[in-house]
Amino acid sequence: MLQAQIASVSGELTKLKSDDQYLKNKKLEGDIGQIETTYSQTVSTYEDLLQLKENEKNTSSFDSAFANILTLLSDRSYATATADLQKLRGDIAGEEQKIASSFTIPVNATASNSPPTNGFSQQSVTTDIGTFLVDLVAGELSSTRVIVDTASDGTCTNNCPVMSLGDYAARSGAYAGVNGGYFCPPEYPSCAGKTNSFDTLLMNKNKVYFNSDNNKFSVVPAVIFGSGFIRFVGQSLEWGRDTSIDSMIANQPLVLSGGNSNFNGNSDPKMSSKSTRGFVANKGNTVYIGMIYDASVSDMGHVLKTLGMDNGLNLDDGGSAALWFSGYKVGPGRNLPNAILFVRK
Repeated sequence: MLQAQIASVSGELTKLKSDDQYLKNKKLEGDIGQIETTYSQTVSTYEDLLQLKENEKNTSSFDSAFANILTLLSDRSYATATADLQKLRGDIAGEEQKIASSFTIPVNATASNSPPTNGFSQQSVTTDIGTFLVDLVAGELSSTRVIVDTASDGTCTNNCPVMSLGDYAARSGAYAGVNGGYFCPPEYPSCAGKTNSFDTLLMNKNKVYFNSDNNKFSVVPAVIFGSGFIRFVGQSLEWGRDTSIDSMIANQPLVLSGGNSNFNGNSDPKMSSKSTRGFVANKGNTVYIGMIYDASVSDMGHVLKTLGMDNGLNLDDGGSAALWFSGYKVGPGRNLPNAILFVRK
């Protein structure tokens, strides 16, 4: 009896699958899937192009190729558009590699693998994987208070307020500062509905915690700034909501921990590509903020280890990169939802 029922159901299913409406629905399902995939690739390619524009002024050939792809999409030529998108992404990656290979270290940069004990230094650092240009600002915690400032008064999920790094420094009386963690800039299509927002844990100088309920990002590393101390944690869930500290901020990845490189690569091309990358690090009770030029996130770990740092946390990069020391050393870059600042005690 059971076998007969199974055979009957199987026959009905075969008949249904051969029905015109079923076949139409399956075709529609496939078409929708292809449209979604192509749209996602288009958005990603456009954001790659925006990132290229941060380092290359003449992108007319790439702009023209992207415009042709949009025409193909409007004509519903999805297969051709997908092939052209793959080629354009490869061309953009090739151009970024060309820009990276043409980078030269200024002749007036100090050749040294020792960080400054105070103030600002621009130096070339020779590591086991190459030589890198690094801008460093040192703040000794006996005379410097490290704070995190935010443009918003509390957690914000869309159309969030932003400020330039220089404005942050001015209103806090800071002598130095660096851009903070990753956020969603308004020019990126994937950021629609969440512009200028960020997802990770942060406590600003006013003792306000941001994104406390966002458990999705509770495994992101963090750095805590207290009165006379700095502490790095591998996951922000290791930290409570203590307001006796000066500030804290989570971002990723933690590239150096206990003096050992903690990050050797990532499948995310944005982390493996060469860029101007911000960081916060420490060597004992001296806190360092700075920029490493033409570096991947993995490169950052090698550079900070060579400099003898104890710990180091990656910050945002590219168009958000900004470093302040009595004026801009890098930037101003994009306006930012948060920033790390050095204030004299």
